[in-house]
Amino acid sequence: MGERYAIILAAGKGTRMKSSLYKVLHPVCGKPMVEHIIERVEEVNPNEIVTIVGHGADKVKEQLKDRSQYALQAEQLGTGHAVLQAAEFLKGKLGTTLVISGDTPLLTSQTLDNLFDYHQGKKAAATILTAHAQDPTGYGRILRDHVGIVDRIVEQKDASSEEAQVQEINTGTYCFDNELLFDALEKITTDNAQGEYYLTDIISILKEAGKNVAAYQTDDFSESLGVNDRVALAQANKIMRQRINRGHMLSGVTFIDPDTTYIDAGIKIGAETVIEPGVFLKGQTVIGENCMITAQSQIIDSTIEDEVTIKSSVIEESLVRKGADVGPFAHLRPQAEIGSHAHIGNFVEVKKAEIGQGTKVGHLTYVGDATLGKDINVGCGTVFVNYDGKNKHHTTVGNHSFIGSGTNLIGPVNIAANSCTAAGSTITQDVPENTLAIARARQVNKDGYADHVPYQQ
Repeated sequence: MGERYAIILAAGKGTRMKSSLYKVLHPVCGKPMVEHIIERVEEVNPNEIVTIVGHGADKVKEQLKDRSQYALQAEQLGTGHAVLQAAEFLKGKLGTTLVISGDTPLLTSQTLDNLFDYHQGKKAAATILTAHAQDPTGYGRILRDHVGIVDRIVEQKDASSEEAQVQEINTGTYCFDNELLFDALEKITTDNAQGEYYLTDIISILKEAGKNVAAYQTDDFSESLGVNDRVALAQANKIMRQRINRGHMLSGVTFIDPDTTYIDAGIKIGAETVIEPGVFLKGQTVIGENCMITAQSQIIDSTIEDEVTIKSSVIEESLVRKGADVGPFAHLRPQAEIGSHAHIGNFVEVKKAEIGQGTKVGHLTYVGDATLGKDINVGCGTVFVNYDGKNKHHTTVGNHSFIGSGTNLIGPVNIAANSCTAAGSTITQDVPENTLAIARARQVNKDGYADHVPYQQ
């Protein structure tokens, strides 16, 4: 098979994005475009990867880390000039080099593998990945001779009216004989409408040298989409979401309306889970089997175990164990851990707290910086008062306890097992086991008082 190399072009700022974020770092389904590209490149097992960086070099390096070597294109003089910057790593080496743009996130590893195989099977000096476009506006056109052999690539701005009618387009992805690539790069000029060093000029140079140039056409035009503005970014997100959702459905997940369900790349979902419309699953989220995620839920960087129901709630960096249910309209903030078969009801907020097995926190309650044991009932309107304005304080509630409605638990405080707090209490001291704690003012009734209140006259 020979050595494989890859050059990722990621130096452009992307002025049409109208953004302070560099183009290749714009996310598609939760991952920067360049992250999608390097993942696909890694799947075809290259011996070396070189990423060409320029604008935003530090940010790109921070994203990709040591998965690539880096070459700096300090001045943006065109794609040919960009590839030439990889010479210090690759020039003179035997093998095949993939050149791919960092703003084409829809390319698949299967297509890249097919491109390598086709290139090597044709014993080509260069192979262009092409696609058929109903509307080829904006793309370079593939020009062939009378017997269908690739002659050259002409860019949109350099195309004649006849050439502009050609519907086979250049995707901007290529395989090259590595030695011939770097030899040809030294011969390209800026004699074109853009005044840049076009990588596409290498095709003519190789042809003039009598070398074989091939073209492999992908069946899926969407893979050719290059993201240069926010319109294309939205289109790329939509296409990738469709791919992701289709993959989950084929694996046994039910989507009530896949067109309005938003799943990031890399999310794992178990079979027999049902996802309703308007759901967002983001980051490193894992959903188990036989779960129900109802409309308008948002789950971020969280693990949801099997047989869990999430009703219209927001969950961030949390763990929900088997058989629990959350919502509707609950909010699990980071480091919430909900035990098996526990219940978190409507308008409950949990932050940095562990809720034990079978414990019920029904409604209108805040649980922060706390550990709750098993089979506890927390009444409506309870507040775990964890913050004194400077420091956070922890509260512990033992197994089988009952927290009456409207209780304020002023941390740090410990409620031992099998204890109760009376409704409306403000608890500031530890409560021993098997104890009822009452901490509220005694009621006083003033007979006849209402007869003297002005607003009652």
